[in-house]
Amino acid sequence: GKKLYLRRLKVVLNRAFYLYKLEKERYKLQKELSPECNSIIGTSDKMQIVLSEIKKVAKTDVPVLITGESGTGKELVARAIHEQSNRSEKAFVAINCGAIPENLLESELFGHEKGAFTGAHAVRKGRIELADRGTLFLDEIGELPMHLQVKLLRFLQEQSIVRIGGNEEIPVDVRIVSATNVDLEKAILKGNFREDLYFRISVVNIKLPPLRDRGEDLMLLANYFLHEYAMEYKKNIKGFSKSAIEAMKTHRWRGNVRELKNRIKRAVIMTEKRKITHNDLELDSLYTKYDGMTLKEAKEELERELIQKALHRNRGNISRAASDLGISRPTLY
Repeated sequence: GKKLYLRRLKVVLNRAFYLYKLEKERYKLQKELSPECNSIIGTSDKMQIVLSEIKKVAKTDVPVLITGESGTGKELVARAIHEQSNRSEKAFVAINCGAIPENLLESELFGHEKGAFTGAHAVRKGRIELADRGTLFLDEIGELPMHLQVKLLRFLQEQSIVRIGGNEEIPVDVRIVSATNVDLEKAILKGNFREDLYFRISVVNIKLPPLRDRGEDLMLLANYFLHEYAMEYKKNIKGFSKSAIEAMKTHRWRGNVRELKNRIKRAVIMTEKRKITHNDLELDSLYTKYDGMTLKEAKEELERELIQKALHRNRGNISRAASDLGISRPTLY
């Protein structure tokens, strides 16, 4: 009994020591990555520009528009602006303009009085009011319906709102940070977004780079997420295999940081191995595919694949496939 107890104790202590080491490493990583914005990870030039822009605008009250592809971390930037602002002690209130049904969005934003409509049994403050003296984050602002764009513009001009079903002007002091993954200037030309509102919300525009343009940040983020999830799910994972690193570096990451995070989370939960492989991440690995080939063989294999894909895309039309690949028709043969 005593031997078994000691063996078990050893296992438990080893595990505790391992988790302690992980936690220490994570803390070190976090401090190194960004002393100012704990949540934003990035040492690439493009992210350093973003971090310095956050620092510059945070202490002011100017409206900020954050643009970038889906999954690039726009809400994190909005939160970092709030955390470094003079409003950091007050509320940060977020609303996704594209995720709330249009018929509920107005009352969500502006609130309603008791009896304003069927089911309005009590007075309800909207998100704008809840953010008083704090920061209001309007995510996917490009999805805001026209009549609410007018109402939002009026609020920005007057600095006061009227709840649905009410007539009292309620003064509200908020800092507006908006985000979009659509081109609002194009939306203006199409008549889907008001130009006057656009100028109001975009005094400063912070552009977030896609993950594929962030160079060394990719592995920095990957290691950070791996540490986070290994701790959360109590897994003893030592890192990424060579094939996983190659696969991550060649993947397009259309879902950006969110996609990276989700793939790593799933891999950590599902794997039984000590290292995450490209298969765990459900990524194709160039490394394994061309492993053991000479440069000439790998080049021929890649050319063959590209030609097959171009032919498939153009339903076997050789001239079109050749023009897609930027080569002449005879070269394709």
